[in-house]
Amino acid sequence: MTDGSLENTKERCNQILRNMEASLTARDRVGIQDFVLLDPHTSESAFLDNLRKRFHENLIYTYIGTLLVSVNPYKELDIYSKKQMDTYMGVNFFELPPHIYALADNVFRTMQSEFNNHFILISGESGAGKTEASKKILQFYAVSCPSTKLLNNVRDRLLLSNPVLEAFGNAKTLKNDNSSRFGKYMDIQFDHQGGAVGGHILSYLLEKSRVVHQNHGERNFHIFYQLVEGGEEDLLRWLGLERNCKNYRYLVQGDCAKVSSINDKSDWKTVRKALSVIEFSESDTEHLFGIIASVLHLGNIKFDVDARGYATLNNNQEMHWVSKLLGIPNQVLQQGLTHRKIEAKTEEVFSPFSVDHAVYARDALAKAIYGRTFNWLVNKINESLANKDSSRKTVIGLLDIYGFEVFSVNSFEQFCINYCNEKLQQLFIELTLKSEQEEYEMEGIEWEPVPYFNNKIICDLVEEKFRGIISLLDEECLRPGEATDITFLEKMEEKIGGHPHFVTHKLGDQKTRKTLDRGDFRLLHYAGEVTYCSDLLDYYSFPVIFKVMRQSKNAIIKHCFPSTEPDSKRRPETVSNPDDGAQCLSDPSSQVRPSHPVRCVFRFDLRSFDVVVLPAGHFNDVLVRHQVKYLGLMEHLRVRRAGFAYRRKYEIFLQRYKPLCPDTWPNWKGTAAEGVQLLIKHLGYKPDEYKMGRTKIFIRHPRTLFATEDAFQVCKHKLATRIQAKYKGFRVKEDYLKQREAATKIENCWRGLMARKEREKRAWAVKVIKKFIKGFMTRNEPACIDNSEYLAYVRQNYLTRLKENLPKTVLQKDSWLTPPPIMQEVSDLLKKIYIRHMVRKYVRGITPQRKAQVKSTLTSLFFSRRFYHVNVLNLFISSSLIDLQYFLSFYQGREDISIKVLQLIQHEHIKYSVPVVKYDRNGFRPRLRQLIFTQQAAYLVEEAKIKQRIDYSSLRGVSVSNLSDNFLILHVTCDDINKKGDLVLQCDYLFEALTKLSIIVNNQNCIKVVQGSVRFDIQPGREGFVDFKSGQESMVYRAKNGHLMVVSLPFKQHQLIFEGIVEQLTKFFVFYRNQQEPNRDEDASTLG
Repeated sequence: MTDGSLENTKERCNQILRNMEASLTARDRVGIQDFVLLDPHTSESAFLDNLRKRFHENLIYTYIGTLLVSVNPYKELDIYSKKQMDTYMGVNFFELPPHIYALADNVFRTMQSEFNNHFILISGESGAGKTEASKKILQFYAVSCPSTKLLNNVRDRLLLSNPVLEAFGNAKTLKNDNSSRFGKYMDIQFDHQGGAVGGHILSYLLEKSRVVHQNHGERNFHIFYQLVEGGEEDLLRWLGLERNCKNYRYLVQGDCAKVSSINDKSDWKTVRKALSVIEFSESDTEHLFGIIASVLHLGNIKFDVDARGYATLNNNQEMHWVSKLLGIPNQVLQQGLTHRKIEAKTEEVFSPFSVDHAVYARDALAKAIYGRTFNWLVNKINESLANKDSSRKTVIGLLDIYGFEVFSVNSFEQFCINYCNEKLQQLFIELTLKSEQEEYEMEGIEWEPVPYFNNKIICDLVEEKFRGIISLLDEECLRPGEATDITFLEKMEEKIGGHPHFVTHKLGDQKTRKTLDRGDFRLLHYAGEVTYCSDLLDYYSFPVIFKVMRQSKNAIIKHCFPSTEPDSKRRPETVSNPDDGAQCLSDPSSQVRPSHPVRCVFRFDLRSFDVVVLPAGHFNDVLVRHQVKYLGLMEHLRVRRAGFAYRRKYEIFLQRYKPLCPDTWPNWKGTAAEGVQLLIKHLGYKPDEYKMGRTKIFIRHPRTLFATEDAFQVCKHKLATRIQAKYKGFRVKEDYLKQREAATKIENCWRGLMARKEREKRAWAVKVIKKFIKGFMTRNEPACIDNSEYLAYVRQNYLTRLKENLPKTVLQKDSWLTPPPIMQEVSDLLKKIYIRHMVRKYVRGITPQRKAQVKSTLTSLFFSRRFYHVNVLNLFISSSLIDLQYFLSFYQGREDISIKVLQLIQHEHIKYSVPVVKYDRNGFRPRLRQLIFTQQAAYLVEEAKIKQRIDYSSLRGVSVSNLSDNFLILHVTCDDINKKGDLVLQCDYLFEALTKLSIIVNNQNCIKVVQGSVRFDIQPGREGFVDFKSGQESMVYRAKNGHLMVVSLPFKQHQLIFEGIVEQLTKFFVFYRNQQEPNRDEDASTLG
């Protein structure tokens, strides 16, 4: 490597170190998830600090290689859901954060791939969460394994075996309300597809002493309280029990019968349901509960003292119930509890017990009954879980065992438990070292011997033949004479007094003697010193009592105490196999590979003292340090860290860290080993920091891995940004192409739809147009198929337009629409009907006051001048004075006005129009004309031409005769010779015209009624005359004298007719005025 490239490598490493500071912050906060990567790994303080950090973040699981350390949080955490199970199924062991599911899944997949057996060891102190951990593993397998009806049945039995075993084998202790007081090894059998098809449970080291004695603050086994509190009334009556735990001596010694966190009634129902699922018969259930009740009654038996100081039983009620429930004669049972049998040659002598010995015999019997019944219960569950298929099965074992126990008083049971833990520790160290050595040899890396504490010397102290503590105990129990705790202690001092891990009061120095009683001895275990009391001989059993039990009629008791059982003259059964739990692990014939241990650590000693209540979330350093030491976690870590702290297959290492090197990113074409070599060269690994094996890379120090991981975290964010940008661009482009394609399809479909609709519309339009044209061409022909629709359209269209354009008044001449030929007749009829309707509507609305007002005006015009002529009468006689035709006459006159004339004079507001006959001034030739009154002038019109305009200001007067000739002469001022003179007119509606003219000019005196002759001006300076006379025939002609002669019929009517005329005229003038000015309110003064 050149100097330049070396400098670049150093700069690159420095840059990586600078960029990884942010990632280090998270590691400092949550700790390291694998203690193998802890630096320094030999520091107990660093170990505890890492546990504390993870605990405070609710991260209760941490690895030591493949060993899982669990810290009990004493609260519910949301990390055991179905979703979490799915997350951990089928993933690499170290791919996700530590979890009990990761370990269970890894064991299951390894078992399937290698097709061999595995087991999971769960150890820890009471309250550390061992039972809960085993439940979580069973639940995981129940969800993750294949499911069929048969497999579901096996799964349900496996899961429901837990509540039964917990009821009979768990109890409340100072540290845990549901502490397992027995060791349990459960086999789960799987077929070749991974389905759970069976199981088997092995129990050992049941704490039988708890049946007869509990420390303060502790309880007996749960089943006793469940039976008393939750049992049915009939069942309790049959068992002779009362629903009060305080009435039974075996249940009140701990003064803790009631516990707030335990619901005995609910648990009782769960146990009854579980027993039915596991297929316990009604007979078995009755006998089982009878045995439990007999133990309670047995504890209440009290012994009396006879005169010789021996124990006696006199009519004891409790003895009656024990005899009944166990099916043993009362006298036989009494003799067995108060006497022991001494065999001398051919004789048998019964020696009476003292009260103390009788009490001890009673308690020994209670422990034996419960212990053997518990074993029967386990065997019964095994029968239910047994797999009938003889084909080969693979097994996953769950070993739930006590951790190392140290109490203030440690008896034979703690001795057995701690001995098992010694054996397990020895096994773990050997297996760990062996697996490490095998891996090194397989990868071609030189093995470096690892110094460690070998506790074989302690195991030999307990189990060595002829010199071990167990052998000495057997000899002491079988020797002739009285064997006591002192003789046993002296025998141990004699045989193993020089052992470095064995100390008694006699063998210890002055400092040791202060902490040891004379009857105790101390063993220096791998986890620390433990002081035991020497009452191990108390576990020697009573053969006489056992012979009595063989006479029982209870099926379970007969099975537990068989008649074929040999007499216990050789060694007591209680101490014959204290290492069964350890032997089940170390026996090679078991074919179980203990490669996945779980160590449970509980958080704080919440229940050690009733007066101490620590806050939630508190991490008790002293207690955790104590358990870390007694579980041997530091020793295990030290063995794991001997050599290289981290190793991974080349493929996995390269796949994760290849983004750190430009040569390996994004795709490496060569072998994985070559890619890793190139990668670590780029990262600047030193030669002593790693080794390259055949299939794996080995990294010696965690800091090297951390630097690589932190650099990867920094790089990952940059790569994520680039990948996101590319991905977003790809997705946007993909979405755009999809949208464009979709838009094109939609457009095509839409255009096609629109085109089809347009074609249909055009086809329809062509058809309609054809019909319309054909109908138009045949419109004047009679109605037929060709023109029927067209004519209907014409009618509808005309009527629709007519509806929207109806005249507002009868005086609007041009407002009535011109009809088509086919509608001419209908239009005329409708026009007449509509005008009649408007007139009728108006006439019906005239008030009497208005009638009187118009009548007054007419009277002043004509009556005062004695103007009642037959021409007035003729106007109304034909309609009998009520016909409305009269009121339409003025409208008909207006209708004849030319449109052109209307356009010229409409600005002056036409008030009245009437057809007249005009007589020329010269020659008196008659000519048809139209007389129009506007607001400003009077017009004489010939068709579309205005012949003469007369301003009202130049109108000097109007002359009429008193005859029925209908003539009127308009006298105008004529100063200019070029202007026309007076007008001689004949009007059939003379009366209306004169009335209207007088109203317009607002002058009633302008009308003059003359008799005989009227003079008029033809032009300035030239006169003419009109003569009037009555005759038998009406005629108009020029007389010989040059005058215009007008002959009219004579007057024949009377006054009453004229009054009717006046009334009808009143209606007309009010109607006319409102038609001309709709918004004007007529009154009498206006009419006057």
